[in-house]
Amino acid sequence: MTDASNRAHARISAQDEALSPSLPISLHSATSITISAPRERIFEVVRELARWPERLPHYRFVRVQEKDARGSQILQMSAWRGPFPITWVSAYRDDPTTLELHFEHLHAWTKGMRVVWTLTPTRDGTRVEIVHDQKFRIPALAWLFEPVINALFIEPIAAKTLATFKGLLEAENRE
Repeated sequence: MTDASNRAHARISAQDEALSPSLPISLHSATSITISAPRERIFEVVRELARWPERLPHYRFVRVQEKDARGSQILQMSAWRGPFPITWVSAYRDDPTTLELHFEHLHAWTKGMRVVWTLTPTRDGTRVEIVHDQKFRIPALAWLFEPVINALFIEPIAAKTLATFKGLLEAENRE
């Protein structure tokens, strides 16, 4: 295992590790949808990130840059936001015990952003929620970047991702 892999695993292995205490959370976004499918099946499908581009038409690619023996990965991911390609690098791990996906953005304006997918059983199926939290490194500019990052990138891509997975999984149930 490389030093970079060890560092990446250390970053994402602590469950719900606290963000930097010196900065307030200046971006919080929660996007959710209810899918009529068991949470175990949803987890099985959404955790296959290598298949996201074939399942999610707005995803351009998901490339594994590093992987360690414990399953943590460094990924380069890219999606379309309208005509614009958006690319980011994340540390990733999934948790089969809690059925959660955990990401941490590693570079550029979203560096330090934590993303957690949770799957909660409901009477109607499973509530799938994607939560994004970020503490901006330059708090004085948070008022400018939060609406741009959230409204123009996070919310539209997360909503499209959830709606597409809902369609796929519910079609599977009808077959």
